[in-house]
Amino acid sequence: MTDFFPVGELVDRLIIARIKSKKLGLVTNESEWYERAAEQLDLSAVQTEITELERAHLSIWEMESLLKSGLEEQLSMEEIGKRAIKIRNLNKERIVIKNRLSKKIGCPVVEYKKNHLSE
Repeated sequence: MTDFFPVGELVDRLIIARIKSKKLGLVTNESEWYERAAEQLDLSAVQTEITELERAHLSIWEMESLLKSGLEEQLSMEEIGKRAIKIRNLNKERIVIKNRLSKKIGCPVVEYKKNHLSE
């Protein structure tokens, strides 16, 4: 665990910040902060989980891209519904991966969702 975040949460946010930086072509103080915090940790034992989280986030990014850009009218309601279910399932997967990562690192904090869309 870091001083401010459980490791799983830190890595999850770091991956999101990296993707935003890459996709939007900018480096923010957000991404710099997460990078500095992650540098203080030995994440070598969780490279598989990092790769899996990145894959999940990239998939979510792609599914949300038309919705985020205000072009949802290009999608049918059926397609929007399918994307919502896929995003929900990817978020469930993210929680499992984050908790597995935390356990491997020895962080006692796990994420638990109840009555949440990712449930």
